[in-house]
Amino acid sequence: MPITRSEVESALARVMLPDGKSILAHDLIRALTIEGDVVRFVIEAPNAQMAAQMAPLRDAAEKVVQDLEGVASVTAALTAHGPAPKTAAPSLKIGGHPKPQAGPTKPSGVQRILAIGSGKGGVGKSTVSSNLAVALARAGRKVGLLDADIYGPSQPRMMGVNKRPASPDGKTIIPLHAHGVTLMSIGFMMEEGKAVVWRGPMLMGALQQMLGQVEWGALDVLLVDLPPGTGDVQLTLCTKSELSGAIVVSTPQDVALIDARKAIDMFNTLKTPVLGLIENMSLFVCPDCGSEHQIFGHGGVAAESAKIGVPLLGSLPIDLETRLAGDEGTPIATGDGPMAQAYAKIAQGLIDGGMA
Repeated sequence: MPITRSEVESALARVMLPDGKSILAHDLIRALTIEGDVVRFVIEAPNAQMAAQMAPLRDAAEKVVQDLEGVASVTAALTAHGPAPKTAAPSLKIGGHPKPQAGPTKPSGVQRILAIGSGKGGVGKSTVSSNLAVALARAGRKVGLLDADIYGPSQPRMMGVNKRPASPDGKTIIPLHAHGVTLMSIGFMMEEGKAVVWRGPMLMGALQQMLGQVEWGALDVLLVDLPPGTGDVQLTLCTKSELSGAIVVSTPQDVALIDARKAIDMFNTLKTPVLGLIENMSLFVCPDCGSEHQIFGHGGVAAESAKIGVPLLGSLPIDLETRLAGDEGTPIATGDGPMAQAYAKIAQGLIDGGMA
């Protein structure tokens, strides 16, 4: 015998709200339809806040109707008079003490992590990092670039990106993208011009977050642009992540090489293989006469690489266009000129050597 409307309504009259009155008495039932043995109806809550709490009531209404003889299926929708209240996006906090780890880890989907370090500042490490990332991406690799220079993040400017990454749940961080490279920097999370005044544990916690909470996706290589020196960030990266190796950038003069040797010694002490050296600012070619000037000396990094038995990955001259391109947010490696070719050669060497 087919189910009737009155039978359905009688069943719904047994579903009570906390005030002792039924959903039928409160006039909450809308669009009740019966098609053979299929029953559909809508429960319309007075407002969105109440609708969010009425899921158990909807389930109870579905059950009492489903229990009626002759009903094969029931569908009850829950709605409200007005729109749902807007909720603020979960707040993402960067920094804080690092969480305990059982051992070194690597972001899911990332094949290799390469640290790019230097013993001192001002040798062009971040310029090399951004252009090498772009050159590897142009060579067909899936590349990520993590700007771990917490106190002086420069990748937002050099890569031409400066907006806050999304965080759908207050924990996961969605990285940004530019020039074919997946990007993350502490600079994206801070107001431009605002100093980061943190002690060591907060630096370590921030690096742990940027490695572990960022959705890096599938990457052939993740380049990590380290701050200068041999401090907390380097120690954390080398001991808490599965590093494939490190590249050390230096200029040729003795003062820079003294500190570069300390960076190399640090990586060796922390059991991180040094994959090669890059000599930056190796010479200056006068744009007017074409003469070469060895402003910082020449060949010092090549001699050091031969001495310690690691490859010299490349020598890069001082170049005005490279500086201008970095300031404008379009790395020189995105083009086709001599400097782009120089970075492409270094990138290809890393790929051929199985390092990227």
